[in-house]
Amino acid sequence: MTLAPTVEQRIEATRRPAGRSLVMHQRWERLLFLHWRVEPEVIQATLPPRLVVDTHDGHAYLGVVPFLMRGVRPRFCPAVPGVSSFLELNLRTYVHDDRGRPGVWFYSLDANQPIAVALARALFSLPYRHAVMRAAVADDGWVDVSSRRRGDQEQRFRYRPGAPLGPADPGSLEYFLAERYLLFAHRPRDGALLMGQVHHAPYPLTDVEVAAASRRLFTLNGFADPGRPAEHAMMAAGVAVSIYGLQRVSSLDPAHDQPRPGG
Repeated sequence: MTLAPTVEQRIEATRRPAGRSLVMHQRWERLLFLHWRVEPEVIQATLPPRLVVDTHDGHAYLGVVPFLMRGVRPRFCPAVPGVSSFLELNLRTYVHDDRGRPGVWFYSLDANQPIAVALARALFSLPYRHAVMRAAVADDGWVDVSSRRRGDQEQRFRYRPGAPLGPADPGSLEYFLAERYLLFAHRPRDGALLMGQVHHAPYPLTDVEVAAASRRLFTLNGFADPGRPAEHAMMAAGVAVSIYGLQRVSSLDPAHDQPRPGG
């Protein structure tokens, strides 16, 4: 049995978790959210057991999100120059577990800080990849981000904020796409489904003007290039983020929680 997310569950996920261990602080800045509609069955075929593609008005989405990370540090440590600030570019979709808890599933997360990549892969079981990345922010608001994995072509994004949209309303497409505070990860060695949580203020969303937007992440992750601009685009100036530890996800079906032999 699988439960679909309720509006209450979507709102509950945005609240600061009680009784969870705070492990890290960071700030996300100049986020560009680009989204393409994808048939739900295409997404479902890529997901691990016990995760279900999440939809809005019957549509599933793939999102490309470049942004700047600042002040990344463990809870009791100060930020370290040269290590605590870097860039990220991810390909993501939206899912829920069999209890109806809505979250994000990442296909890849590129970053230009090798230490962060190694730690995220080891501690959070997330598919981080190292890439050479650069960003520049002009006085007129244009943000230029480039990313290149070793042996691959450069990906470029150029965008600047438009009119303010304000916090997204529950039930809206903007809320569905942006207000995601749970993430799921799959640990291959024992098949465990893991869930992490973040907390931040609602995104201060704006319209966005996009002059360049690579779709290379689609093909790098086994999807067909949609061959068209994103159906939905928006931007957020930035939020301060609290990161909480991972927990193993229990299922409504106890049989799913049995570890694999040797796990």
